[in-house]
Amino acid sequence: MNRKFLYIICSAMITLGMGNHSCSSKDAVSPDITDNAIRITHVNIPIIYNISSNEEMTIKGVGFAQSDIIYFQAASATARDLEASISTIENDGVRIAFPSLITAGKYNIILQRGSASQLIGQTTVNHVFNANIPDKENMTVKGTVFSAGKGVANVIVSDGEVFATTDQNGVYYLPSSKKHGYVFITVPANYEVKTENTVPQFFKNLTGISSQTEIADFELFPANNENHAVAFFADIHLANRNSDLAQFQNGFIKDVKETAAYYQAQNKKFYGLTLGDQSWDQYWYANNFKLTDYLNQLKDLDFPIYNVIGNHDYDPYVGNNDWLAAASYRNLLGPTYYSINIGKVHYVILDNMMYKNADGKAGFIGARDYDNILSDEQLNWLAKDLSYVTDKSTPIVVAMHVPMYTNPSATGAFNNYMKNSPALANVLAAFNNVKVITGHSHINYRITPAGSNIVEHNIGAVSATWWWTGHTGYANNHIGKDGSPGGYAVWEANGINQLTYYKGIGFDKNYQFRSYDLNTVHITADAHAPNANATYKAKVPAIVGEYATANKKNQVLLNIWGYQDNWKISIKENGISLPYTRVSKKDPLHLISYNLKRINVNADPTSSFATINTAHMFLATASSPTSTLEITVEDHFGNKYHETMVRPKIFNTSMK
Repeated sequence: MNRKFLYIICSAMITLGMGNHSCSSKDAVSPDITDNAIRITHVNIPIIYNISSNEEMTIKGVGFAQSDIIYFQAASATARDLEASISTIENDGVRIAFPSLITAGKYNIILQRGSASQLIGQTTVNHVFNANIPDKENMTVKGTVFSAGKGVANVIVSDGEVFATTDQNGVYYLPSSKKHGYVFITVPANYEVKTENTVPQFFKNLTGISSQTEIADFELFPANNENHAVAFFADIHLANRNSDLAQFQNGFIKDVKETAAYYQAQNKKFYGLTLGDQSWDQYWYANNFKLTDYLNQLKDLDFPIYNVIGNHDYDPYVGNNDWLAAASYRNLLGPTYYSINIGKVHYVILDNMMYKNADGKAGFIGARDYDNILSDEQLNWLAKDLSYVTDKSTPIVVAMHVPMYTNPSATGAFNNYMKNSPALANVLAAFNNVKVITGHSHINYRITPAGSNIVEHNIGAVSATWWWTGHTGYANNHIGKDGSPGGYAVWEANGINQLTYYKGIGFDKNYQFRSYDLNTVHITADAHAPNANATYKAKVPAIVGEYATANKKNQVLLNIWGYQDNWKISIKENGISLPYTRVSKKDPLHLISYNLKRINVNADPTSSFATINTAHMFLATASSPTSTLEITVEDHFGNKYHETMVRPKIFNTSMK
């Protein structure tokens, strides 16, 4: 294979993010560069430049001029466009001072002479702490984890398959196959890494050249995070439709900034962790809105955000190849499974989907189908990762997109949602404090399997009903299909102690339930879909079910979206406690905020977005239609949430 062809192939494979490939030469030679103004021959640019501060870079080639400008054009998410001048011309090339602000990443190197410019090659810039670590046989990745100029010992390093720990000098060696094309660290407690547009840089991309030992260093920054809070954001679904960007900025961004400031004012470290579906694959190309555009919406946030991949974060133009379909995600947001330590809590991020996308190909979106499953490779990796957590009382928080268990019935019954949920439970069995937090469903529910060490928190969506109810001409509220307000979960940690709650966007943290006076809940087409034609008005009774008939039984319905089996409920009328029953019903506010708004414009509600039965509902009967009720809900942390319910209580889209 000639060196010109080698350069083209290597560059293409690197650009595509392919992890398991090899190139036989350490350097790649570009073709000779010729146009009317530029003639450069014998160009030779290393595939990787390992640089320390104040280093010069050598570009081999003949024909450079002193006035030439060298541009470093970003070719990866971490790179930044910069330019440099030639400092010295030599017989076989030039030397340039590396731009002082150059970041690690992939670059196209472009030479400009006057008004003419020409691509002369591609390289990866890699910042190194110590370039003189000796090689070791069969060790293909090496490096140093350091802080304040000194190595940090006992940091865990992995490539998604094998593990290593740093020695007393912060040095590690990894026998990586480079299958995944990256290496990452488990950020240790009381440290942080730098962020790029909110994304923590705990990972380094590799060239994937199996014959070459690569250096991957990681810098840590001290951070006292034993007392911290993490906000979990499920199903953001940004796509530049339904006025989602305005709702996101004016609602979510404003709200989460306030939440972060609340904790930061208490000297608590604050972090974000998405739960997948940051984007919406169906609109990657139709609306030209992809993961990069999602990240740009976060630019004003001042805290790190770790990420989970969701089924809508894969490239829909890639069919029948989970690995390639996730390449854009990995190149921008990093590995799809990894772990971090924040304070005394061990957080594990997993990818529990196998994306298939049957018939997907360039220019054509496929079926976007997938299996709900954890690969054996991940389960093996997880077992190794947890083996480093020797104290089995350590809180373990597992974050992934697809739920482990299904939405429960009114009796609390549930099934496995993920195909191999028992296998995950088995790997986690040695720990006595395990929380699994998931998204995907756009609803809230909590599952505590009998006799299990696991509690699953399935979290309502930031996008609620995919941004529909707040869209222009709709209900001007933000509500999910189970009646939960669109929002996110907040978990506070102080040592091993954890406190959790669901935070509705635009609401105080104490807003944890909504009450309905069913005497006033009568949903008709005339009242809630007056503009619908006769055909669509006729559909209303089937859509709203029991609410189509006036109910004068003095019943009260509570929707408690964060409910767990160990919560307490008190409903008092004139000081007397009313009995209540857990029921599975549709939330009436969501019915009039989405389903009936669709009927109102002569359109059917999309089945995936329509109101569903939920079992965090509780029904009681009062003795009078006008009595005032005192309602108190107490969570398992002892927090009490109260409403004085004055009846009759109004029922409309702006109610609380």
